[in-house]
Amino acid sequence: VQLVESGGGVVQAGGSLRFSCAASGRTNSAYAMDWFRQAPGKERTFVAAIRWAATGTLHADVVKGRFTIAKDNAKNTVYQQMNRPIPEGTAVYYCAGTNRVVSVVELTNIDSYDYWGQGTQVTVTT
Repeated sequence: VQLVESGGGVVQAGGSLRFSCAASGRTNSAYAMDWFRQAPGKERTFVAAIRWAATGTLHADVVKGRFTIAKDNAKNTVYQQMNRPIPEGTAVYYCAGTNRVVSVVELTNIDSYDYWGQGTQVTVTT
């Protein structure tokens, strides 16, 4: 499976931005998709997760209520809507996918994911 992110860029704090991740290849076995982010000099951290064949989403506490992950199964695409971002949200955002059936807790674990996109830079300005 190949993942390609698009739509990152510069956004003002308090504004909004949406970026996407398109999956291609052998997607019929995909179980879940996730967004992680990595700020300069910091570790890659969980942002949000969604399962292809289930309803419901999972968001990190730091973005809950402001970010929303969504999917379009017909397009094999996952979206990340950022509302009211803060400067600390400046990072490279990566989408990731897994074919493994993992628990809700494991969805937040970077080691649960088998394939990754190249990342898209998001810069939040004041």
